[in-house]
Amino acid sequence: MYALVEFKGRQYRAEKGALLRVDKIDAEPGSKLDIDSVLLLSRGENDIVIGTPYVAGARVSVVVEGHEKGKKIIVFKYKPKKDYRRKTGHRQQYSLIKIEDIAG
Repeated sequence: MYALVEFKGRQYRAEKGALLRVDKIDAEPGSKLDIDSVLLLSRGENDIVIGTPYVAGARVSVVVEGHEKGKKIIVFKYKPKKDYRRKTGHRQQYSLIKIEDIAG
């Protein structure tokens, strides 16, 4: 059994027991959340429910496992022959969530 969910503007495939890395959410590790925006729900090979846009009554229960940072990305801008150089970096923050249950 799996579900396609939309969470914070992105789509993820959620299976029971799976660990997903999503954009950082403001929740303490160990807290529980419910995701109601289920786009597709598969109960078996021949039993697939597609939402319009969401499946009615379907939800995914998750637990926040922790927070982490991604690898550093260097952003370098320059214009040739103009003595213009800018070097900045970015490090995205993520949250790890574990899928506990898929209902629907």
